[in-house]
Amino acid sequence: MAVYPAMPMACIPRGSTKTDWEVELGVVIGRTAKYVSQADALDYVAGYCVLHDVSERAFQIERQGQWTKGKSCDTFGPTGPWLVTKDEIEDPQDLPMWLKVNGETMQDGSSRTMIYGIAYLVSYLSRFTSLQPGDIISTGTPPGVGMGQKPNPIYLKAGQTMRLGIAGLGEQQQKTVAAK
Repeated sequence: MAVYPAMPMACIPRGSTKTDWEVELGVVIGRTAKYVSQADALDYVAGYCVLHDVSERAFQIERQGQWTKGKSCDTFGPTGPWLVTKDEIEDPQDLPMWLKVNGETMQDGSSRTMIYGIAYLVSYLSRFTSLQPGDIISTGTPPGVGMGQKPNPIYLKAGQTMRLGIAGLGEQQQKTVAAK
């Protein structure tokens, strides 16, 4: 008899009114990068992964100050299922990516539509802080987040299932639960 692990949970924080989803390409740093040129930036990348940038938009936008509080709640930011080394990915700037909520496709895009390319992001961020091995850069998300749904935004509720993935990097799944 096979034993399967429990589905990971995404906790909707207390007071949340606008918890949202974002499938993103994660860029994992392989060696210390400080003041790196854009031409050399990819030499500092160890590989890539799926990153789910769960965000509570009311905390992020409506509660004054930095966005960090809307991005840092318990269980937000599940990463994986694995690290895929950069030599295994032919073109990280052309990876199909998708996200479904309760089986309905909400995001269906590609890393080719990223506003900023990976080399630019590594170079730019290394101007302000040393990037260390194991650091993960979350690169942005394709259209289809709940906040952007027309005519009305759609946000997560307890009991929903999110499934997301990026071609060649794997898939992940979480079930939403109310925080205790």
